[in-house]
Amino acid sequence: MGRLVVVEGLDGAGKRTLTESLTAALREHGATVTTMTFPRYGRDVHADLVREALHGAHGDLAESVYGMAVLYALDRRGARDDIRRALDEHDVVLLDRYVASNAAYQAARLRQGVDGPVVRWVRELEIDRFGLPVPDTQLLLRVPVEVAAERAVARERQDTSRTRDAFESDDALQARCARVYDELAASHWLSEWRVLDGTRSVAANREAMVVLAKELYLGK
Repeated sequence: MGRLVVVEGLDGAGKRTLTESLTAALREHGATVTTMTFPRYGRDVHADLVREALHGAHGDLAESVYGMAVLYALDRRGARDDIRRALDEHDVVLLDRYVASNAAYQAARLRQGVDGPVVRWVRELEIDRFGLPVPDTQLLLRVPVEVAAERAVARERQDTSRTRDAFESDDALQARCARVYDELAASHWLSEWRVLDGTRSVAANREAMVVLAKELYLGK
């Protein structure tokens, strides 16, 4: 059975870059690795409904905290067997976003903290009811909200297919989400969390990934 490792953080934190760097470092140590990104836009109808709603479609759907949360959860429910199969076939399965994203964003939207009812509800829905695998390790890529926003804007300019949605362009929501992420990490919600500095240089992050890969794979 492989290890399930999740990369979490704000939009624009650099999760994709971290996932790619960690994947390369793990493979250098001889680990077999596969990755998956949530939401699975273009692959799952629930994920596509999320994206459409966040860009103004489907009436007031995007305004419903629990409605959107269920769509995010159903996307992962549809990938549950794929995740389990990947864990059987690989040493490490890396996920870019997972259950904690749902908890963080919905709590932020409702102005709740880690001990609030929506975080508890997300866990009951996705872990207890839908039976999603519990992560072995969750990595919070922490960056200042302003830095994440600047990166998201720059990404949007470079890639027109990655236009920011209603959540990504809401700076106040992002700030509240960052606070909830910190609370989730501090309480080791669901599993062990590690906090990584997302503002470090490329070279420094590369060195950190080598060390982290060794701990995640060889130290398991």
